[in-house]
Amino acid sequence: MNPYTVRPAAPHHLDGARRVMLDTFYREFGYGYQPRWHWDVVNLEGTYLLPDRHTLIVALHGEDVVGTTAVRAHGPKSPPHPDWLARLYPDESTAQLFRVYVDPAHRRHGLAREMVRQACRFVAERGDYGSLYLHTDTRVPGAEAFWRSLAEPVYDDRDGDPGNFQTLHFELPLPVRA
Repeated sequence: MNPYTVRPAAPHHLDGARRVMLDTFYREFGYGYQPRWHWDVVNLEGTYLLPDRHTLIVALHGEDVVGTTAVRAHGPKSPPHPDWLARLYPDESTAQLFRVYVDPAHRRHGLAREMVRQACRFVAERGDYGSLYLHTDTRVPGAEAFWRSLAEPVYDDRDGDPGNFQTLHFELPLPVRA
């Protein structure tokens, strides 16, 4: 029997989801909570559960949240991203994936792939998005290969300085609406 479940988050999942996100910022990324980038983590309910164009998907091991994936209705912002990229993915018609994180002890079980699949289905069922965008820092082990297996790169923003973000921007194909 599979000990994992992937589903839309309910209010009682939010503390666990926040833990996964904060652990990722501190342990994986090494720079901790940054309010200008991570403001959504403070109010997960108001950001992901209340707006009808947003969602938060969680991976559960029993009742414990071990993974997260979120969708928000807006494209990349300029700055820090190029202006042409922000124009290509306008807020009105872009769904953006955020917070695709899995606790290291629960990786290699297909959880990220399933959470992304469910997020894509949410976007398709809404029917009011024209594109599904995300960006990732390629310094995170496995991130680039994972996203290349699911999405098409649209802009490589790596600058060669390993101390800076090594951002790669992607577009995922929108699933056919059921």
